[in-house]
Parts: sequence; structure tokens; C-alpha cells
Amino acid sequence: MSDASDGRRRHRERWRRRVCLERQLHDGAALRISSMALRLGALDRAAPQRDIDALQDEVAAALEELRAVAGQIYPSLLLEAGLGPALRELVTARGADAAVHVTADRAEPAVEGAVYFALADVLEAAAGPLTISVRTERGPAPEEDVVVVVIEGADPALAPPVLDEAEPLGGTVTVEDGAETITARFPCA
Repeated sequence: MSDASDGRRRHRERWRRRVCLERQLHDGAALRISSMALRLGALDRAAPQRDIDALQDEVAAALEELRAVAGQIYPSLLLEAGLGPALRELVTARGADAAVHVTADRAEPAVEGAVYFALADVLEAAAGPLTISVRTERGPAPEEDVVVVVIEGADPALAPPVLDEAEPLGGTVTVEDGAETITARFPCA
């Protein structure tokens, strides 16, 4: 196995572990905290209501913090619904001025995660409106398929964080001369 393909395999394994960690948080601690919130609401009213309300507020805050951490590991919407819904939610949550068009087929978690977090970095740093297109480009064989991301209106200085996510998967990033367009290619295999 070549060093490059071994590196891609290790990178994909790290993404798989991130997905597993997010699922453990979601299916374990988050469910337990949600259950506690319900049980607090059903407590005998012998306890002062303000104490129960305060505990419910603390439990709700802990649950929100846990969800925020899980989303930074691997967003559950990305895992469940794919890049389109996850990116649209990200744009809304960040209040970013961006139009998102996704026609890409579902890809493995490493690819979708890399695309998502690359675009999260771009949205965080972008100064103006963006148009983001994500599509699947078919290769001669399924293992040669590529997810192509085109970011229009982007400062070329935003290319390095995109490359940081694409390169470990064997991907590339190009910036069009004289244009504010970044194109990234994320191999699916």
C-alpha cells in the first residue's frame, strides 16, 4: 500500500471514529439528559416549583451544550440527511450570506465531513455573499467518483482551510485567476 493511500485510509478511519463518537453522545448522554428533564417535570409537586424549574433549566442548558459539542464532532443532520440539509442548516445557524446548491449523491462520512467542515471554515471567514455548489462528478469507475465543491465570491485566501480538508483524502483545490472562485475536488474512494 502506498504512503498516500495509507494516509487516506487513516484519515477515513478518523472520520469513522468521529461519527461513532457523535452517535455515542447522541444515543447515550443526550438521551439520559432528555429523560432526566422529563422526570423532573413529573416530580411530585412537594418540592418548590422554582427549584424544579431551575433544575429543568440547568438540564436543558446541559443538553444544548452536549448537542453543540456533538455537532462539532460530526453533525447528526449530516449523518442522517446528507450535505444539502446540513449545509443549509449551517448557513442559517451562522447567519451567513450564502446560497447553497447541493446535487451531490451521498458519500462516505469522511468525504461528507471534510466537505462540511471545509465549508464551515469558509462561511466563518467570508466577508461577503457566497454561492456554493456541491455536486458528484462520475469517474469511469465508481471508485473514481469525486465530490466537486465550487465556492463563488470567495476570497482566494480562504482556499487553505479547504485544502486542509481535501488534501488528506487525496483531493485538490484550485483558485481561478482573476476570479473569486475556489474549486475543490474530494475523491470518494
